Amino acid sequence: MSANLIYLASQSPRRRQLLDQLGQVHELLLADTDEDAEALELQLHGELPDDYVRRVTANKLAAALARRERRGLPVRPVLCSDTTVALGRDILGKPADAAEALHMLTRLSGHTHRVLTAVSLGWEVGGVLQQAQRVSVSHVRFAAVPPRVLQRYVASGEPMGKAGAYAIQSQIAGWIEHIEGSYSGIMGLPLFETAQLLREAGLEV
Repeated sequence: MSANLIYLASQSPRRRQLLDQLGQVHELLLADTDEDAEALELQLHGELPDDYVRRVTANKLAAALARRERRGLPVRPVLCSDTTVALGRDILGKPADAAEALHMLTRLSGHTHRVLTAVSLGWEVGGVLQQAQRVSVSHVRFAAVPPRVLQRYVASGEPMGKAGAYAIQSQIAGWIEHIEGSYSGIMGLPLFETAQLLREAGLEV
């Protein structure tokens, strides 16, 4: 087994793909059936997007570290990430249904929003837990998208399970006018910040 192996506590195939792009060997450390993973993503009243994404990612890491210990798995670094879309002070999370997805996309159409992705890593040095976090902030501007296009995109099912009801690597990218920041961060795992954390933990990336 590779000494460079880490655990990835995420179901996202995009994050797996991005770790593969870095050449980082990993295996999944997913939640047990009795864990309420969605509860970790609940927004606190009045919470700002920056505070939200940092807190949620830190909580995901704490849950994953406890999961690793509970399962008696070998001690290896654990990586967690969370992405949120912010329009001003408003957090646009994962839509509950098609109607909410359409509402989110309508709000984003013709405007610039922020995509915040936090990455947290937990590792041990001499039996002592170390933790570090990085946050990537990107700005994305949508052109004015015709309602029929938004409706077709929602009908495809692509927006479901995505923060802000869209994926940058999907067909809706044809309406993204400008990006400032990290493309991989918008996808869900900013490669520069992730590599920084892995190197801090002594991994060769």
